[in-house]
Amino acid sequence: MGESYIISIDFGTTYSGYAFSLTSREEEVDPHVKFWGEEVGLETPKTPTCILFDEHQQFVSFGYEAKNSYLKQSGKDGRAMFFFDCFKMSLYDKKITTDLTIKAANGREMKALKVFAEALRFLKEDALKTIQQNTEGVTFTASDFTWVLTVPAIWDHSAKQFMREAATQAGIVTEGTQNNLVFALEPEAASVYCKKLPSEGFIAENRGESKLDQSPGTQYIVVDCGGGTIDITVHEILEGGFLKELHKACGNDMGGQTVDRKFKEFLRETFSPEIWDEYEVKYPSEVRRIMYDFTLFKRKDEDMEITCPYNLGMMAQKKQDMEEYFNRVQGASYDEGSIKISKHKLRSFFEKSLWSISKSLREIFSKTRSIKYILLVGGFAESQILRRYITDEFIDNCKVLCPFRPQEAIVKGAVEFGRNQGAVASRKSAYTYGVDVSKTFKKLKHREDKKYTSKDGVVKCADLFCKLVEIDEDVGWNETRKHSFSPVESDQTQVNFVFYRTKKNNPMYVDEPKVEKIGSFVVESPDTSLGMDRVIDLEIKFGFTEMTATGTDRESGSVHTVKLNFMTN
Repeated sequence: MGESYIISIDFGTTYSGYAFSLTSREEEVDPHVKFWGEEVGLETPKTPTCILFDEHQQFVSFGYEAKNSYLKQSGKDGRAMFFFDCFKMSLYDKKITTDLTIKAANGREMKALKVFAEALRFLKEDALKTIQQNTEGVTFTASDFTWVLTVPAIWDHSAKQFMREAATQAGIVTEGTQNNLVFALEPEAASVYCKKLPSEGFIAENRGESKLDQSPGTQYIVVDCGGGTIDITVHEILEGGFLKELHKACGNDMGGQTVDRKFKEFLRETFSPEIWDEYEVKYPSEVRRIMYDFTLFKRKDEDMEITCPYNLGMMAQKKQDMEEYFNRVQGASYDEGSIKISKHKLRSFFEKSLWSISKSLREIFSKTRSIKYILLVGGFAESQILRRYITDEFIDNCKVLCPFRPQEAIVKGAVEFGRNQGAVASRKSAYTYGVDVSKTFKKLKHREDKKYTSKDGVVKCADLFCKLVEIDEDVGWNETRKHSFSPVESDQTQVNFVFYRTKKNNPMYVDEPKVEKIGSFVVESPDTSLGMDRVIDLEIKFGFTEMTATGTDRESGSVHTVKLNFMTN
């Protein structure tokens, strides 16, 4: 089996990090996780997903370092720089193009592809550097590793393709080494990790010792609670420990940042929109600091006290005494330079997010009765309020488990996934996929406006949707779907395959509403002596996190393979 060198990058909305493993494949080892934040007196398994470019769009720094140097910048200098924070959300729930631009904190725009590529380049180089320090004398390059990049399961294919493009620009893979880059879906990576944990690996919140039951047939829900997205997947354990996806991934954009936004809204309402908006423009670094303090507080379920930033106090006091701002606010008060917030008020900031999570979970329980566990993972799962709420809400349905370090579950599980890409044996197809074909025209079945006569005098129906796989169908991770087609004209030397996807189960034509084109390729068929009796075999791999199609002309052996293109330029 040889060596298995793996680096996984968990590129999160709020925080990012990586883990690696340099072992022979048979060895079971806990992957190494890089810890960050020494320069700011912290030691955390992830660093903030922040990136700083100078005024000429040249990369300056990433993570705590970027955050700190941006916070230290005064007025004019800071405003000239491009600072990006939480930019991963620009890929959520959108059809992505290579030309997508995103706004920096100063309001100016930059190509998203460059921002993502530079962030990945930094993480790649830092990982290689860290490994170098741990392996005296051995030199590694990017191509020595399998790279695993984690992405939300609820992301569109175009966003995954965008990330592959960014990773290629970052030098993680090159033309010949594309297969060294694997995508792991975040809840799946966490699922793989939690399966291996002993019972002491889970937080025991008065629930007695319990770990994940490994027996075949066990069904559980993984809720990946991130800063940006809530990503939910349902798994069943099969014989041999493989996993099967039971429902299409679902979720929303109501992650931990929703709570931060509610806290910010509370400050804005308390101090008045006029004061707060002016404060945000003048002192962006102070705003980021109070928000950072809040993210640490929100993990606990208790009354909190946060220092009121100096300039906010100065601006507010010009109008009225600080205490007066809090007179009409319930559950919060001001006391000698501190803003005090009761735990009841703190919980109210969570309501919207928690409601959306339980709504998604209830929908799953309404379809499936036999779920045994809910696994809570991701950085937002460090919040006691979230864990207690989900536990109380679903105590009658199942057990709620959370690993000790929920933030590390994804990056560590991704290493394991890189080693064993067939860990998830089957997934649900998120769409119905098909290819455009022409068939002999049938009067009772086909639309008149689709009728045409081919060069060979045959009356045909154009634009028919030939289904390759149906929405919600189970697809094996390495399964290939095979279909055979013949040319439409006897003398044609090229056959063009155009692929489509839709959320409908059985579309008839490719130009119906809600059917979208996702790519095409041409297969050469130079020998026309068999006319229309020639056969072209189409093979499509659907089950993996990315899709490929191969067309082969039986006569000439001409083969064409394409990764289906989900990005529009």
